[in-house]
Amino acid sequence: MDASWEEFGWERIGHGVGRRRLPGWDATVALVAGTDGVLLYDTGSTLREGAEVRDQARALLGRRVTHIALSHSHFDHVLGTAAFPGAEVYGAVGLAELLERETAELHTSAVRHGVDEHDAAEAVEALVVPQHPVRGERTLDLGGGREVLLADVGPAHSGHDLVAVVPGSPAIVLCGDLVEESGEPQAGRDAFPARWPAALDRLLALGGEDAVYVPGHGAVVDAAFVREQREQLAVRFGVS
Repeated sequence: MDASWEEFGWERIGHGVGRRRLPGWDATVALVAGTDGVLLYDTGSTLREGAEVRDQARALLGRRVTHIALSHSHFDHVLGTAAFPGAEVYGAVGLAELLERETAELHTSAVRHGVDEHDAAEAVEALVVPQHPVRGERTLDLGGGREVLLADVGPAHSGHDLVAVVPGSPAIVLCGDLVEESGEPQAGRDAFPARWPAALDRLLALGGEDAVYVPGHGAVVDAAFVREQREQLAVRFGVS
């Protein structure tokens, strides 16, 4: 199952776990496969991008994506969701209401960052919001002993930050934009800077010292990198 990841431009992180850094904004999407289900973490910035990820997932795993976890509300992580009909969609509590309320802002943000206006309008019109809110923690059973822990650790980078932890040796932590490696972490108008360091403390507690941490943008990092970024954010925003 894992032999072809690189052929499709994906990085294999563990057995049945891989991620792709999408072009444009270097945003990560990740797949976690069990015997009965396949989880996709984030869906890309357009329906076309989502459809490409969908087709690659089927080619890699021989099965469709059954579950989607959305890390947060920003366009480059959510606008491909409608390309996965029938998938169960999870998000931090409150994310669905936010997306429904701020579709115009989602469109504006996508276009402002370079998404074609037609593509942005199409994706926003078809937008699928989470049906399953995660408050605290929730475990998904994908079959064959493969479980994934979803944890609402925000607000921090945004008002609704959801991470996914794949237990193992080492554990794999899908961080969303709580962690960024290819640039300085971005704090927009919807960020909660005073709470960001605490969110990274929780992230480290969930993953542990030996975990593999997968940023929302950039190369895979370790706990030391996350800890250093936590300290940089604390200094930047004047919090402990």
